[in-house]
Amino acid sequence: MGGSDLRFSPWNLLLLVPLLMLITVWYNKDSPRLFGMPFFYWFQFVYVFVGVACVWIVYATTKHKGRPRADVNTDENGATR
Repeated sequence: MGGSDLRFSPWNLLLLVPLLMLITVWYNKDSPRLFGMPFFYWFQFVYVFVGVACVWIVYATTKHKGRPRADVNTDENGATR
């Protein structure tokens, strides 16, 4: 692999959203309660799904980056004909 193997995509910024979970002062409270569970706990539980969704979106939108495109001038191995 030559050159820089790091690639930037604007979609990668979405990976910062799960880090917001580390700022506990934003959600360190008791109400509103959901099924008797304090906000502090159920918000963290919901945020797990938010984090998974963010990672999945970034993966789905950037998985094609760095691969050669499959067009008419290449065979199944990526070699030019």
